[in-house]
Amino acid sequence: MVGEDDGALLAISDLHVTYAENRAIVEGLRPRSPGDWLLVAGDVADTVADIEWALGLLSRRFAKVVWAPGNHDLWTPSSDPVTLRGVARYRHLVDVCRALGVVTPEDPYPVWRGPGGPALVVPLFLLYDYTWRPEGLDTREAALAEAYATGIVCTDEYLLHPDPYPSRQDWCAARLAETAARLDARDPALPTVLVSHWPLVREPTRILRYPIFAQWCGTDATADWHVRYGAAAAVYGHLHIPRTTWHDGVRFEEVSVGYPREWRRRSVPPGQLRQILPPPT
Repeated sequence: MVGEDDGALLAISDLHVTYAENRAIVEGLRPRSPGDWLLVAGDVADTVADIEWALGLLSRRFAKVVWAPGNHDLWTPSSDPVTLRGVARYRHLVDVCRALGVVTPEDPYPVWRGPGGPALVVPLFLLYDYTWRPEGLDTREAALAEAYATGIVCTDEYLLHPDPYPSRQDWCAARLAETAARLDARDPALPTVLVSHWPLVREPTRILRYPIFAQWCGTDATADWHVRYGAAAAVYGHLHIPRTTWHDGVRFEEVSVGYPREWRRRSVPPGQLRQILPPPT
C-alpha cells in the first residue's frame, strides 16, 4: 500500500481520447497520493487540441507527468487544424508539453526519488524500422507487399509523415543514434525506467492476431536496451494488450487503455493505472 505522502510511479498509455468513452476515462483518472507521477506512453489522441486537453488535465492532477509520443500523436489527419508534419509536428507537441509542465524526450531525464527509487525516468521516442517481419519476408518491401495484399496496413503509412527525413525508418535511425548517445552519457549508477510507446523487444508482438503488423511495432536495434541501460522496468503501449512480461529479468509493462471495442471485452475496468515503482507486490 502506497503511503499517503510517499507517492508512486504510475503509468498508462493509448488513451485515444478522440473516443468519448475514453475521454470520460481520462476525466476520471486521479492520483492515489499527492506525490504520484504519471508516465503516459503515447497515443493520447489524434489531434493537437485533444492531446493538449488530456495532458493539461493530467498535469494539473499529478505531481509530474512524463510523455513519450505514440504514432497517433504524430499523425497529421485532415481533421486537425494543425497541419504540421513529421519533425515539425513532434517539435510542436514538445512545445505544447513544455508549456503544460509535462516532461518530454527532449528534456533532461527526471529522477524518481520516491519509493522504489532512485531511478532515472527516460521517455523515449524511437519509432520503428520494419525489421520485425514475419519469417520468410526478408525485406521491408516484401513485408509491406504482404501487408497490402492481406489488408493489414497500419494507418501510419498514410498519416505519419517523416518530413524532412525520406522515410520513417530514416527518422527512426536518427532517433536511435541521438537517444543512445544521451543514455550512454547518463550516470550508470542510477537504474532506469524506460518509457516508450513501441516495445523495446519483439517478444510481446508474438501474440498479435496479425503477425504482419509487427513491422510497425519496433526495431531490432533496441533488443538489448533494457539490459544495456540498466532498466528496473520498461513501460510501453501500442499493442493494446495490457499485461506484464519479463525479459532478461526485467519487468515489461504494457499499459494500454485501447479502443472502446477492445476494453469492453476485458474483465478489468479500463483506465486502471499500472504501478511501476515501487514494484507491485
